[in-house]
Amino acid sequence: MALRETVDRLRGYDVLVLTAAIWFLAKFLRYAFPPLFDSFGASYGVSNAVLGTAYTGLMLVYAAMQFPSGVLADRFGSVGVITAGVVVAAVAALALVVDSPFLVLVGAMLVMGAGTGAHKTVAVRLLSRAYPERTGRALGVLDTFGAFGGVVAPAVIVAVASVSFPLGDSWRLLFLGAGLLGLGLGAAFRVRVPRRLPNDSASDAATAAVSAGGIGQYTTLLRDPRFAVFALLTVLFSFTYNGFVAFAPLYLTQEAGLTDATASLLYSALFLASLVQLVTGDLSDRVGRLPLIVGTLGIASVSLTALIVLTGTAGPLVLGAALVAVGIGSHGFRPVRGAYLMSAIPDDVAGGGLGVVRTLLMAAGAIAPAIVGTLSEVAGFRPAFGLLAVSVAAATALGAVLWLLE
Repeated sequence: MALRETVDRLRGYDVLVLTAAIWFLAKFLRYAFPPLFDSFGASYGVSNAVLGTAYTGLMLVYAAMQFPSGVLADRFGSVGVITAGVVVAAVAALALVVDSPFLVLVGAMLVMGAGTGAHKTVAVRLLSRAYPERTGRALGVLDTFGAFGGVVAPAVIVAVASVSFPLGDSWRLLFLGAGLLGLGLGAAFRVRVPRRLPNDSASDAATAAVSAGGIGQYTTLLRDPRFAVFALLTVLFSFTYNGFVAFAPLYLTQEAGLTDATASLLYSALFLASLVQLVTGDLSDRVGRLPLIVGTLGIASVSLTALIVLTGTAGPLVLGAALVAVGIGSHGFRPVRGAYLMSAIPDDVAGGGLGVVRTLLMAAGAIAPAIVGTLSEVAGFRPAFGLLAVSVAAATALGAVLWLLE
């Protein structure tokens, strides 16, 4: 009897596990690119600015998918949108399996941005309905799985570097495995999840107050001053986070003088710090969201400033500690942000409403790699990362204002 109860309890999390596994793959694909910038630069003869711009293209397409994917989920249900997204991303990954020109790489990155961009907004909506009493905890698990994509990606790149691949460079093997995994996860999600979410269907979604003439109700959310301030807060954080993770490996090697192996290890540790999301997500259900938002953003602000100041004088252990602290603050913030937004957005426009905010924050995050890459070549990495530190400090200040006015 006890075994059966345990099995039944675990089955209740199958929606979460499949949704989080697809998010893991999406983040794995995204964070596989920055550690490969050196290889891309050598193979294709392109600069940091070009690579940063290509990565910005991926992120811009990702950002552009947030609102339409949310609206489609409001109308037709979450399962079809998430399934289509992971299949598109998997096909794009498989396109990189064979040797090809730089334009093919850029095209595949853009398509991956579209496929992975269909997931997070819809996944937050789906999980908030599947686990209404444990939304913070579920989103903590989701974001932790995703962050581990950043932990695994550099390790996989190192692992495949010594493997001979008959179709081209060894890193193409990474995209072969990711593409096959994506197709498998898409099939499992499409078959399993509708059975667990009988109300998440086209007929149910059709009752939502969404129509071709009602798109404006999504943007009216921004007329609420508190909601608009929080949206700006997330935009500033996203700019910092995406600019930081895109160039952290190069910062550690070119500015801090660390070896490639040490930089890759510390880059993995940055994402390993995502385990804190399991704690902050659960705490947000218990003690409130704004105190945790201010605390986590404050940690990220102080740690990023310390990393910049200590560069050139401190050793790998101290720099690594600062890097991990940035990860603790940044990752700790993410599930609390999602829980706050889902509590602030009406249920009938949850998908599209969250899509509006995520479009704004991802657009800001998307331009960050191009700005950081260009500024790093014009003025150096320290001024570029200094701009990121100012951005997250401003986000912390906005969070404090909302907390005081609560």
